[in-house]
Amino acid sequence: MTKPNAATEAKPSRSRPVISFLPFVAAIVYFFSNPNPQNYYDYTFRVASDLLHGAVGLRDKPPSWLNEFIPFESLYFSAFPLGSVLTMIPFAALQAVGMIKDMPGMFIAALLSGLCCLYLFKIADRYDLSDEKKILLTLAVLFGTWTWTNLTFAGSWQLALGFAMLGELGAIYFTVFDRRPIIAGAFFALAFGNRTEILLTAPLLLFLLSRESRTGSAEETTKSKMNIGSEGSAVPERFFSPASIRAMALFCAIPFVLGIATLVYNYVRFHSLSDFGYARIPGVLSEPWYDHGIFSIRYIPRQAWEMLWKMWNFKSSFPYLIPDGFSSSILFSSPFILFVFRFGSRDKALKYASWTAIVILTFLLWIHGNSGGWQFGYRYACILLPWVFVILLESSPKKITPFEWAAYGLSFAMNLYATWLFNWTDYVKP
Repeated sequence: MTKPNAATEAKPSRSRPVISFLPFVAAIVYFFSNPNPQNYYDYTFRVASDLLHGAVGLRDKPPSWLNEFIPFESLYFSAFPLGSVLTMIPFAALQAVGMIKDMPGMFIAALLSGLCCLYLFKIADRYDLSDEKKILLTLAVLFGTWTWTNLTFAGSWQLALGFAMLGELGAIYFTVFDRRPIIAGAFFALAFGNRTEILLTAPLLLFLLSRESRTGSAEETTKSKMNIGSEGSAVPERFFSPASIRAMALFCAIPFVLGIATLVYNYVRFHSLSDFGYARIPGVLSEPWYDHGIFSIRYIPRQAWEMLWKMWNFKSSFPYLIPDGFSSSILFSSPFILFVFRFGSRDKALKYASWTAIVILTFLLWIHGNSGGWQFGYRYACILLPWVFVILLESSPKKITPFEWAAYGLSFAMNLYATWLFNWTDYVKP
């Protein structure tokens, strides 16, 4: 494999020390963002605890609030995939040795925010942007989007999305910027293990991994079709060399093992390799939003409206402006996302791959009948944010413009307000 160009190597930067404290600050803010976390929605934690004791399903009937457990052959199963359960094994182990009693939802949410912050910044630091811009973009994903409110709910659903985001960020970083195929594959397994639909982005990561040289370094923003070698000569970007094929095989190793294990897990639970159990949740198929089944293209107009255009509610009394607790426009609460429509890129292939990932994942979200239940914004769209982040970096001007200050400032304010409404007040109620 040829020597990576300047964009794939760590660069000295004034922002380097930020890596040490920024994730810690993000974790602290998340930890104290919700005085009443929903860690009692501990589906994956309970199953992980039973798995440590050699059981796949719960023998005793779960509490009434855990109404998504599936009764089947005298046991109770969760519809969460195996990957979600495995991510809870370390915490279930702490319970097994008596160090904790319940699922530490806020601690996990804080840990995820800190690790996501770390990889967001590590990706941003590979671009020739001002240090202030790197920090702003990193914090915008965590505090200027619906991620903040939803992840700090700290239930199993929200934590699974947090693990998926972390997995996507790690997979992107170790595929594109610091090529380590096995580590990238492990992060990808973490991502699709928690949100199965992410598996469909595997070809895009393999494509990015197949490139023998990466285009569009921070210093070479105009060279979209050629790389510049160490001697200054033009080196065509090549695909599927023996080295890149080996890298792709290494990338697939851990996801392949998890995929097979998941199929076996499904078979042990429901006697079917492909049955994840979602349609078996008691009463789910009778819910009005599943009038055409779990998935249908007929849901696209409604889901598109809920994700992109559904406005907040105006009240005649304080606090006057309140989001709907079952979905609302992500563009209204995070207007900086509109910057993804900027022209230009530092690496065209990476930007196009990112857009393709967004289209694939959005299509899957929109053909699902339920927008996500109790939430702020459109919580399923958390899995779009790592790819949105890459596009923002690819097309971003080097320094923060006045218009950007306004858009990002409004995004921070809207999501701070939403986090306060949902987590600290009773103004938003089911």
